[in-house]
Amino acid sequence: MDFSLSDEQRMIRDSVERFIEKNHDFKQYLATVAQPGQIDTGTWAQFAESGWLGLPLPEHAGGFGGTAIETMLIMEGFGAGLVTEPFIPTVVLGGRLVANSGNAAQRARVLEPLIDGKLQLAVAMYEHGARYRLSHCATRAKPSGSGGYRLNGEKTMVLNAPNADLLVVVARTAGTLQDEAGLSMFLVDPKTAGVSLRSCAVLGGGVAAEVRLEGVEVSADALLGEAGQAFAGLEQALDHATVATCAEALGAMQALFKRTVDYSKVRKQFGAPIGSFQVLQHRMVDMFNDLEQSRSMVYMASVRVESKVPDERRRAASAAKAYLGKTSRFIAQQAVQIHGGIGMTEELDVGHYFRRLTAFGNLYGDRAHHLRRFAGLPAANADAT
Repeated sequence: MDFSLSDEQRMIRDSVERFIEKNHDFKQYLATVAQPGQIDTGTWAQFAESGWLGLPLPEHAGGFGGTAIETMLIMEGFGAGLVTEPFIPTVVLGGRLVANSGNAAQRARVLEPLIDGKLQLAVAMYEHGARYRLSHCATRAKPSGSGGYRLNGEKTMVLNAPNADLLVVVARTAGTLQDEAGLSMFLVDPKTAGVSLRSCAVLGGGVAAEVRLEGVEVSADALLGEAGQAFAGLEQALDHATVATCAEALGAMQALFKRTVDYSKVRKQFGAPIGSFQVLQHRMVDMFNDLEQSRSMVYMASVRVESKVPDERRRAASAAKAYLGKTSRFIAQQAVQIHGGIGMTEELDVGHYFRRLTAFGNLYGDRAHHLRRFAGLPAANADAT
């Protein structure tokens, strides 16, 4: 498989790297996480000006038609820079759902301001007891007398919900608790009567909320896509979000490895740099091997998540998430151990990368979930491209 980047892709990668270098150092990260919502409005506006908010979205929806490769390049840079702005919840997950499932009016209403940096989304899909199963949905949407729907239920760990201008709420319009059929999506203003949020900070940066819906009335045009047919599109968008967060983790792993190697050259013990000790050299070689294998997995997944064969897409996303769930943990732990006590202080960025990678392990499905999902898929076709 050819992983060579095109000239346009190299330009994207270089522009993100320049932005991180000039505008998003560790000092900026600390300033951002201290703000309400852990988002810097100036940084988000720069994302819009650079065209990054529209890059992953299809052209028919007003985006620039980028693939998962372009998203990977953006997210790898964001991971290296500890960016906390909600690119994945708003653009990769929420934006994709609206672009692929929404009608023309909904796309114009949501995606135009989203691409301009004036609107943010959050996707309310997980519930207590689901253990990452998308089909597990007790939240109900029943027809109301006004011709719309009445929503009741609770959603957990809705990433970016405290900042969101609109929620994409997954609710059941038919079927039983675990059925894939019968799921629908609704665009809900979080200020609507009956919607309540309990906000929390996310380990490693960002915010989320528990969302309660009590008799929430929405109009018929809030329905996103066809009633009862949301599962396939939701799963596809989630696979793209999973691969994107793997790319973000890869960027954090690369930055953490570089800092660890640099530190081992200047930190002295017994009169010699600790990097000269063979046991630590072996550890850093293991870190390097895990990093490069993780890079190959992310590149593979970014290509194959675009497959029109659902099982190939699922296999690639789950393989990458399961593998990086292991390697990111190893690299993060070794980096902290080699740095010693200073690696866990607030003043050094190493501890913040450690937290980000720890949170990554549970984001959009933990290692155990994706191993089970991968094992349950049919064997790969050797002739598949």
